Amino acid sequence: MSFEQIAWLPLCAGVTAVGLVMSFMAFRRRGAASGMRVAAWALLPVAAYLTGALQALWTVGATLVGFVTGLVLNPLVWAGIAVTGLSVVLFLVSGVLRGRTLSRGRPKGEEPAAKTQPVAGRGDTPAVGRSKPAQAPGTARKPASDDDFSDVEDILKRHGIS
Repeated sequence: MSFEQIAWLPLCAGVTAVGLVMSFMAFRRRGAASGMRVAAWALLPVAAYLTGALQALWTVGATLVGFVTGLVLNPLVWAGIAVTGLSVVLFLVSGVLRGRTLSRGRPKGEEPAAKTQPVAGRGDTPAVGRSKPAQAPGTARKPASDDDFSDVEDILKRHGIS
């Protein structure tokens, strides 16, 4: 059915008339605000007809219905959806398998090589171009194991946790 085959003016006027009757009933039962709101909705069909928006809405609706029916009733589209689903499943399974392979590659107690290598510029030897910070007289240097925990202690103290 095409847009021109329907008598739009009587249809829109009828819907508006029914809406205005409902508006009057809402006004009597629930008050002025409710009646005005229903009247505002009731006037929209006639406004759409008079402005020509009704034909645009008809075109948009017909296009959407055609697209959806073409999508739902087309077996080729469903085959594409199935292939997409298979692709997603294969991608997820490969990620799980890759994670297992990476975790089996090294023993549990061993850390990656990057973490066990000493960092240049740290420790007892100064980095190139930097001088070793001077210690105040009378203060002894803490052992290396305490240096690691002193950073953590400083952070906790800054956040008020002791």
